[in-house]
Amino acid sequence: MGTIKSRKNFDRQFKIDTVKLVVNGDRSVKEVAASVGIAPTVLYRWIRKFNKDQGDAFPGKGRLGAQEAEIQRLRRELERAKEDAEILKKALAFFSKEGK
Repeated sequence: MGTIKSRKNFDRQFKIDTVKLVVNGDRSVKEVAASVGIAPTVLYRWIRKFNKDQGDAFPGKGRLGAQEAEIQRLRRELERAKEDAEILKKALAFFSKEGK
């Protein structure tokens, strides 16, 4: 049987500090990854996320970035608007039948 590896969780500040070691040009990705005990592919992923989101990078478990939170809010608002439109359609149909 193989061994089960548990997934490591790193906090936001650790990720930012690790990425900055590479981004600032101090050390290579392979050197930094080996020194902190992660795979270089993980560090490359962190770098892409950091470059894309900057201040909103690595929001944490269950926390949404600014864009994701805005999208979620707009989806809820759209759903409410659709429900309101459906209610108005039903009310219009009800009152138009009643007037005849």
